[in-house]
Amino acid sequence: MNSFTTLDIVVFVIYAVVILSVGLFVSRGKKDTQKTAEDYFLAGKTLPWWAIGSSLIAANISAEQFIGMSGSGFAIGLAIASYEWMAAITLIIVGKFFLPVFIKQGLYTIPQFIEKRFNTSLKTILAVFWIALFVFVNLTSVLFLGAKALDTVLGGATGENLMLFMIGLALFSAAYSVWGGLSAVAWTDVIQVVLLVVGGLITTYIALDNVTPQGGALHGLQHIYDVAGDKFKMILDKDNPQFNNLPGIAVLIGGLWVANLYYWGFNQYIIQRALAAKSLAEAQKGIAFAGFLKLIVPLIVVIPGIIAYVMYYEPAGTVAIEGVKEAFTKADGSIDFDRSYPWLINQFVPAGLKGLVIAALSAAIVSSLASMLNSTSTIFTMDIYKPFINPKASDSKLVTVGRITVLVALAVATYFAQFLGALPQMFQYIQEWTGLVSPGILAVFLMGLFWKKTNPTGAVVGVLLSIPVALGLKFLPGVELPFMDQMLYTLLVTIVVIMGVSLVTGKGDDDEKGIPLTQETFATNATFNTAAYAILLITATLYVVFW
Repeated sequence: MNSFTTLDIVVFVIYAVVILSVGLFVSRGKKDTQKTAEDYFLAGKTLPWWAIGSSLIAANISAEQFIGMSGSGFAIGLAIASYEWMAAITLIIVGKFFLPVFIKQGLYTIPQFIEKRFNTSLKTILAVFWIALFVFVNLTSVLFLGAKALDTVLGGATGENLMLFMIGLALFSAAYSVWGGLSAVAWTDVIQVVLLVVGGLITTYIALDNVTPQGGALHGLQHIYDVAGDKFKMILDKDNPQFNNLPGIAVLIGGLWVANLYYWGFNQYIIQRALAAKSLAEAQKGIAFAGFLKLIVPLIVVIPGIIAYVMYYEPAGTVAIEGVKEAFTKADGSIDFDRSYPWLINQFVPAGLKGLVIAALSAAIVSSLASMLNSTSTIFTMDIYKPFINPKASDSKLVTVGRITVLVALAVATYFAQFLGALPQMFQYIQEWTGLVSPGILAVFLMGLFWKKTNPTGAVVGVLLSIPVALGLKFLPGVELPFMDQMLYTLLVTIVVIMGVSLVTGKGDDDEKGIPLTQETFATNATFNTAAYAILLITATLYVVFW
């Protein structure tokens, strides 16, 4: 087992200094009194495509993926990569059909779209919901998983060290994001995404090189495919014990679309990068770039989990690792899947490179924290504070409130993160519980965008009714559905409710706030179209190969 050396510490400190320096450097320029809300929350709408694409992935890839998805790679296998590969297609849909409408509306936040399309009441309901979701689910889970990963890699005992790591991660992410806003977050993300991809590939390569006694990464890849072939199936059979998490063909045609469209299309801390683009065409190129990056993510987060699975069960031809069983076994005798990635780092990555890999892992965690914090402050400031508390607030006042919101959100999330406890598959847990509310919200957005007869009454009734429908499908006796199927059925029921209530209350007329859409609205240039076709072809090939 490789210890954390002085060289590793030096490498990590260099990373920290570079990120903080870049974050503070790009925050310079206008004095606080001259900074507008657009400067702070949307980076002055100056982001180029490569910064947008990099920032989208850096905001997305965090401990939830590196730790949670690697854990699911151990438990489920490559099938969990559907979240990544289907996301690539989802990004193309978002870029072509959602983004043109959002950018034309001149939005700061996704709730503002709800206000323009429906009414202030529904916007406020969703703004409060998103703030709560970001603080109590997203921020807490990233802090907890990130601290757990660092604690494992650095050899600490799970306990009081977790809180110390959580505080450290919180302070580091706040150090530049509070001052610089989205500009600091997005430009540091360009460095972070390079680091997390390179660091992730290094970990995967070294782990594969150590799977068999004779070594060799390609040989190791062939070995894990030979001895754990069932872990390389993208479409699970009904008799697979993990079928409820990824229900076979429904992954392609069912509830995974709900999760992905909600996350990539209507999630503030994701779509905010695209809203900050120089132009619509630049935003669409950034979205396509992010789609290509999503295609390689499973190589750095899922394959390590499968490697850990093979090393744990030690089938013939696998190198024997002393203490591997004990490393993954909890006190109650169950397997701690989420230790997969940090255990591989701790076990195999040599001195010097370990500092780089830890920096990559930290980059994934910190970039996501900074993104979530910036979006939480954006929603609170623009959708709660400005309209209800201080409608006449100056731009400098809004920037100040945004900064205070970041600090408060971070403090609350850090406090509650300590109560999460060890869950068997954190990634799946997050998806399942977010899935209780995402179908109703997605239904409201889809109907608001593409059906002009949708009115505020239908939207409010639909989104409120979606919660008991989702809870009923989840908890009613005799109803045993995979949670992805629950999400799909909840979406369909909500759409029917919205349509029915809108038709009855609106007497069949188009709503006055309905969005006029034409062919020109969805026109895209040759660069985006070529990228879209390439992503579709690659994704289809991957599913054919690993079906």
